[in-house]
Amino acid sequence: MRMSEVIIEELGVGADRVAVVSGPNLAMEIARQEPTASVVACEDAAVAERVAALCNNPYFRPYTNTDVVGVEIAGIVKNVIALAVGICDGQRLGDNSKASVITRGLAETTRLATVLGGRLETFSGLAGLGDLVATCASPLSRNRTAGRLLGDGLSADEVTAELTQTAEGMKSGSAVVDLARRHGVEMPISEAVVAVLDGSLAVDRIATLLLARDLKPEGK
Repeated sequence: MRMSEVIIEELGVGADRVAVVSGPNLAMEIARQEPTASVVACEDAAVAERVAALCNNPYFRPYTNTDVVGVEIAGIVKNVIALAVGICDGQRLGDNSKASVITRGLAETTRLATVLGGRLETFSGLAGLGDLVATCASPLSRNRTAGRLLGDGLSADEVTAELTQTAEGMKSGSAVVDLARRHGVEMPISEAVVAVLDGSLAVDRIATLLLARDLKPEGK
């Protein structure tokens, strides 16, 4: 279940009472009051606008939409893709490899979200591409850092012990892959990352699997 679904079920409130805030929002930069844009999503557009107005200030600019599914799935899966990019760092792979993983990672995230009811345009915006780029590119990203440690040869348990903060993708990766399999969605990058995390794939073999799909047109 997505977090909004958990809140709705546990609190017994309607979907119009739950808003999701997501985007390229690295916490340390927001704490330093560096200019940041974000997305507030709610099924009720008026509620999204009200929350956005409450969040708005000179350094934090929220936009609104009603695609809660797309925004949540983007925010979940980008952590797994950032692990993959970090693994590329740890394996001393270059920018071509990392750019390819980011781009194809966005494609597999979009496939999953649209099957679940998310909207395609969400993934060219702040919650999709914006958050993915920030999480995959920044040295402040916990998930990229965790991936780099995995790429250096540490086990998942050793990475957890090394980090002082939570890398969400290490916990959510298996749920993402399970959801994708149940809906018949191919997510080869996420699957490869989860295989490294559970020890079924040696990290030095991941480079050959990150882009492992049959030859086909780019948009499919």
